[in-house]
Amino acid sequence: MILSELLKTKRETKNLLLREVASMINVDTALISKIEKGDRKPTREQVEKLAIALDIDYPKLLKLWLSEKVYDDVKGEELGITAVKLALKRLTSEEE
Repeated sequence: MILSELLKTKRETKNLLLREVASMINVDTALISKIEKGDRKPTREQVEKLAIALDIDYPKLLKLWLSEKVYDDVKGEELGITAVKLALKRLTSEEE
């Protein structure tokens, strides 16, 4: 599931209106609508607030957000997959 779908599904499951979620995270209703449609990406701060407002596990939501950032940066690149593998290798070696 992608970030926008998860956010919309959780909002609808909780029977919340767009304006209610917008109020909870201090943004306008149009931004929430654009986020749910995939037209805009939330900021990291907004992701944290959305996790609280919609009762979503923050690490899960943050992982989706980060993965979409990486995907958006490399999609359509001829060497995108190779670059992601190299980044993964670097990240893995930093953890050791």
